[in-house]
Amino acid sequence: MTSVADHLIGDSPAFLATLRGAAITAATDVNVLIVGESGTGKELLAKLIHQRSCRADKAFITINCAALPENLAESELFGHRKGAFTGASQDQGGRIQAAAGGTLFLDEIAELNLNVQAKLLRFLESRECQPIGQARTECVDVRIVAATNRDLYHEVQHGRFREDLYYRLNVVPLLLPPLRERGRDIALLTNRITARLAMQHRLDTPRYAVRAMELLQQYAWPGNVRELRNVCERMVILFPGRTIEAENLPVEIRQAPPAQAEATFQLPENGIQLEQVESSLIRQALDKARGNQSKAARLLGLSRGTLIYRMKKFALN
Repeated sequence: MTSVADHLIGDSPAFLATLRGAAITAATDVNVLIVGESGTGKELLAKLIHQRSCRADKAFITINCAALPENLAESELFGHRKGAFTGASQDQGGRIQAAAGGTLFLDEIAELNLNVQAKLLRFLESRECQPIGQARTECVDVRIVAATNRDLYHEVQHGRFREDLYYRLNVVPLLLPPLRERGRDIALLTNRITARLAMQHRLDTPRYAVRAMELLQQYAWPGNVRELRNVCERMVILFPGRTIEAENLPVEIRQAPPAQAEATFQLPENGIQLEQVESSLIRQALDKARGNQSKAARLLGLSRGTLIYRMKKFALN
């Protein structure tokens, strides 16, 4: 039986730093916010934190906030009592109660409406849960791990996410880098996932020709590891025990533009004002990213924290 850690594969510096942060955090009981694009493995990381915590023998409950109907979100989280609203034909516990003693993973937390955000904040502050239609509160011991593919700070600035809840959740932020930024991890993941899927389907493991692997490594992987897994499974099913050539890969990978060569900047003879250039580039990146600081940071090859520091340096809002 494989553990969650067996599925979190990679040795790129950014990815390993996130795994180290998760291991350190698991030994504590603080709230965790996992940030990363869709398909980067946020739920796997949340499970890893749970499995390495003192709560490992208790429940790990997942709730996809994006899939919750707005009028039922509160009931799903906190539960309700019979007759509390139309259709409430019996008492029903919420996901918080189901996770008692364990971990509650709130995936895509940015999708919760502001009213439910306020009730979640109260629970985080007091650990008291009040089902709909019940006068008294219940004390529930649950660790909260939340995840989002959005820039929550940007959502706060635009009034779509509560600032106080953001700071309650963001005690330990963990950033899962997108696959396109993980370099050699693509080849490592491709070979490991392919071998595992071949074993699962009881088929011979295919091999990747050099050119095929080059194309896989230069592809941007908008769906991240989830997309890579789907491609590997297709290759296992269609080409068991064979060598996968470039022409066997999906068309979107074969036709992907080649990776751009490293750009070089030629210093003008009369020099430049470096701070003006830096300020201008930050403004341009923010404009291209429509104010999304995480995306702007990626355009500039910076971490979001470094970008924010430089924005403050140049008084850019």
